[in-house]
Amino acid sequence: MADFNKVLTPGDYEKGELNVVIEIPTGSNHKIEWDREHACFMLDRVEPMAFAKPCNYGFIPQTLDEDGDELDVLMITDQPLTTGIWMKARILGVMKFVDGGEVDDKIICVPADDRNNGDAYKTLEDLPAQTLKQIEFHFNHYKDLKKPGTTEVKAFEDVKSAKKVIAASIRRFLDAHPDVEFANNAKKFASDAKDAIEDTVKQAKKALEDMQ
Repeated sequence: MADFNKVLTPGDYEKGELNVVIEIPTGSNHKIEWDREHACFMLDRVEPMAFAKPCNYGFIPQTLDEDGDELDVLMITDQPLTTGIWMKARILGVMKFVDGGEVDDKIICVPADDRNNGDAYKTLEDLPAQTLKQIEFHFNHYKDLKKPGTTEVKAFEDVKSAKKVIAASIRRFLDAHPDVEFANNAKKFASDAKDAIEDTVKQAKKALEDMQ
């Protein structure tokens, strides 16, 4: 299996687009997690069925949240997605969340290309109110049988707030992995240089054609 933190970047979050890896499908009570050390998925635990996930759950590669794990994503789709797939996603906002006293924010997304609903969801306000209520209820209570009162949804915030959380998480990852930052910068330099060369060639060809 590919190491997602090596083969994928976070995506162009400044333009509202992310790369997201799916861990848990909607409706599953299996707490599947990406094992960064072994670069594979593992079943961490089986939750009570009453607390099955109300939406797909995943992460953004090359990020670290304040709790030390990759930054989480809540992916809204009409049908469950499959563990292990990656996808391009549109940012709708962020759920500000605390788990056991630690910040554990969740970025809320939809597929970047959803032709079933005509890409209708652009912001959190576009989602059905009941969807956010179910998500809030789930994360406020999913640990109640073992650790009651340890989780709290603080707020739902907009795309601008989500981008700030993503930027900070990317910075944490790159600070911990300077080799990845160097590789990413090298790739960007090579891509920019290629574009510049192609543009120069086009201009030279046009100049020659104008001289003839």
